[in-house]
Amino acid sequence: MRAWNRFVMHTTFDSWLVGLSVTIAVFVAYTAFRLAARVVDEGRPLRRFWTFGGACVLGIGIWSMHFIGMLAMAMPIQLHYDVPLTLLSLLVAILTSWGAIRIAATGRLSLRRLMFGALVMGGGIGAMHYLGMAAIDITPAIRYRPALLAASILFSILTSGLALHLTFQPRRDPTAHPLARLAGAVLMGLGISGTHYLGIAAAHFAPGAVSRGGLVLNSFWCAATIALAAGSVLACTLISDLYTAELAARTRAHASRLRQINAQLRHQALHDALTGLPNHTAFLGRLEAALKDARAGLGPFAVLALDLDRFKLINDSLGHSAGDELLREVARRLRVAVRAGDTVARMSGDEFLVLVRHVRSPAEAGRVAESISAALSKPLRLQTLEVLVSTSIGISLHPGDADTQETLLAHADEAMYSAKRRGGRSWQCFAADMNGFTQERLCLESDLHRALERGQFELHYQPRVEVTSGRVSSVEALLRWRHPERGYLPPLTFIPIAEETGLILPIGAWVLEEACRQARLWQNDGLLMRVAVNLSALQFRESGLLQTIAAALDAHQLAPKLLELEITESAVMTDAQSSVAILERLSRMGVLVSVDDFGTGYSNMSYLRRFPIDRLKIDASFVREMNDDPQTGLIVHAIISLAHNLHMKVIAEGVETPLQLARLAALGCDQYQGYLFGRPASAAVIEPKLRAHAALSTVDSAATSTRLRRPAWGGPLLASNDD
Repeated sequence: MRAWNRFVMHTTFDSWLVGLSVTIAVFVAYTAFRLAARVVDEGRPLRRFWTFGGACVLGIGIWSMHFIGMLAMAMPIQLHYDVPLTLLSLLVAILTSWGAIRIAATGRLSLRRLMFGALVMGGGIGAMHYLGMAAIDITPAIRYRPALLAASILFSILTSGLALHLTFQPRRDPTAHPLARLAGAVLMGLGISGTHYLGIAAAHFAPGAVSRGGLVLNSFWCAATIALAAGSVLACTLISDLYTAELAARTRAHASRLRQINAQLRHQALHDALTGLPNHTAFLGRLEAALKDARAGLGPFAVLALDLDRFKLINDSLGHSAGDELLREVARRLRVAVRAGDTVARMSGDEFLVLVRHVRSPAEAGRVAESISAALSKPLRLQTLEVLVSTSIGISLHPGDADTQETLLAHADEAMYSAKRRGGRSWQCFAADMNGFTQERLCLESDLHRALERGQFELHYQPRVEVTSGRVSSVEALLRWRHPERGYLPPLTFIPIAEETGLILPIGAWVLEEACRQARLWQNDGLLMRVAVNLSALQFRESGLLQTIAAALDAHQLAPKLLELEITESAVMTDAQSSVAILERLSRMGVLVSVDDFGTGYSNMSYLRRFPIDRLKIDASFVREMNDDPQTGLIVHAIISLAHNLHMKVIAEGVETPLQLARLAALGCDQYQGYLFGRPASAAVIEPKLRAHAALSTVDSAATSTRLRRPAWGGPLLASNDD
């Protein structure tokens, strides 16, 4: 083996054992500092465990390095060691490491704390080394060169401080290099080794010195045993730390994921999935907080209830995906329209609530409502259509209107229904007389759900009269509700409720069935009478409409030409492309189609050319004003001329005076209906009048010459003649 140059007289070092001692020192420092780093992360019980574990590993490693370094020293005499002092040096190394780790790893690593930790660590390493040297039983005793002794202690303190800084500072500085701790461990190992060998260099063994008594150790085997034992402890400790660190990392990852999931669940529990707005639960919580603030004198507030006008029509006409897109856009506009600090929430469907804080008057709440109305009134594009959205808004103020959650919300709803009853596109503050209307509406809605199964609906019929001949060849079927307590209710009382609740679909199917049944009964009795049935926008967009019509015609073997369907302009124009397909199929079936209330809706003349339409109905509002208002008269004239040029017939509604009839005759109108001829009545009541005014000979001959044919789709018999 190669021997190092002597540091002291008659002393040499085994290079293999020196290298082994330095390697152990670095390995020990790295392992100990990894354990000590856990002190900052763990809770109080585990923090004590890791502090003690790091101190033991670092102390044993330092002592092992020192003892192997002592065994690496070759002298002419056999060295004897005092066992108690040797073990005491081990205890000093452990206690020194414990104190240094506690100082460095507890609290903020300030300069003062770092310096104190370096003094404890460096001084302890020096104390352990010189106590271990004192364990050598030699006479005369070892003497030390003061300069080298001081240099060894100072070197130990400086390297300990740098190592502690590199190892523990990255915990407070996220930008520190990840290799800083490894560099700290290497520096600490070199510092321990350097302190040891500087201390030995400072020692002077007198020539002829004698070592006797104590424990005698074989340098090679003792060093190997100590190195193996220390290495095993260090390896096991490091593996345990790495495994624990991996478990801790997984635990942190799972905990982080769990926190994310819990946050998502909390968000989902308090927010609407479609729009991202707070939901009913979240709104009630904020409303309760607003009530507490108001009672504490922090200012009044208002609750706004919003309901979109005609949303059901758009949703059923364009599909649910378009309806969802509309709701998301409405939610976005509402967020922009309200003030900072206000809350917008979605209840269900097209219903929204807004909590407006610090509102001191109805006028101030009204300004917020107007801002919302203006934001929603701007056109938006759904699929290929540009849609106009409007809303009805009800306002309830605290404390003037109510002082509880339930009452505030109920009053806002009542005000909203009042605004909707007035035609929509408006806002309304709550008033005491609205309460009765809301309760009445709820009662009507409840009764309406049972009216059909209890047979409370009836059809009344109003004749359509030829203007020139006075003949009656068709009637319009009008729905009436015979309420067991309120008597006959007009359609305007319950049809809007039926459309909002979706009950219009089964009710409309019943109307079709009953109208076809009555038309067939009249035909069996020799009275050939076409029956016109009104279709709501929801019915017109229902996917099973054509099957429902075909089933009603088949069930009563009624010729399709004896059924006429009346639809409004708005229903046709909501989705023009789809309307063309539906109307063409109805035309192929042989069913007649008329446009009701012409001139009051879109008034887009181009669709008259594109759609297979048989008749136009002039709205009663035009008929009432045409003799008094020249402009209205010109409009009626234009409608009649347009229809005739497109080979359509024209029916005027609401004719009540002979003067109106005379004007219509002068303008060339084909048919009329209204109180001038008679009010709507049941089939039994109106049948005698129909017979008296029907041109039976003309109709019978037409019926005889009618060529009946079975359509390709297997539906009912189709009549090929017109009026």
